[in-house]
Amino acid sequence: MSKARYIAAKEAWARKQVDRGVRPRTEASPDRLPPGQKLTTNFPVLDLGIKPEVPLEDWSLSIKGEVTTPLTLSWTDLMALPQVEDTSDFHCVTTWSRFDCRWRGVAFTELYERVQPTEEAKFVYFTAYDGYTTNVPLEKCLDDDVLIATYFDGGPLSREHGGPARVIIPKLYAWKGAKFVREIDFLPTDKLGFWEVRGYSNRADPFKEERYA
Repeated sequence: MSKARYIAAKEAWARKQVDRGVRPRTEASPDRLPPGQKLTTNFPVLDLGIKPEVPLEDWSLSIKGEVTTPLTLSWTDLMALPQVEDTSDFHCVTTWSRFDCRWRGVAFTELYERVQPTEEAKFVYFTAYDGYTTNVPLEKCLDDDVLIATYFDGGPLSREHGGPARVIIPKLYAWKGAKFVREIDFLPTDKLGFWEVRGYSNRADPFKEERYA
């Protein structure tokens, strides 16, 4: 499927769900499996139909915006930072969830401390090598399970799952965690990302079933 057809299909799916009356819940579900989700042991691949292949020697991650110390990290720089391991659940807006995903990488808080965002920084805008973008309130990025992940289930993160590095934000639907990440921009005001301008929720809390705008 071409990128244009894939995007059109996803937009149509969002409209259909809204027409069916799918609405956010006022209170978060207390269950581990969010409402409307089905548990799977597989790991389906969803992307824009583009899987950029970036050699590690050419890879970089730019961190900029409302920060005191902007950084551009090479792959060697990223791997030299403290590495953490975390096991978390993964929730896709297309109604599947996978429990106990094992990730390894650099904690977002590690990057936060190094660039020292200013008081004006309220939102984070992620840009990927395939052109994908997504936006997240800064406070949501500061949980200790938010990572720039480079390993999955004990091995290097594959290209089909966003390698060599992707963002993982377990408490939000997975579209908020950009695959193929190349840029992190700290912003004073919100800026909608790729799916957010195409009918998807700006908040994306799976436990409140915040799927669509």
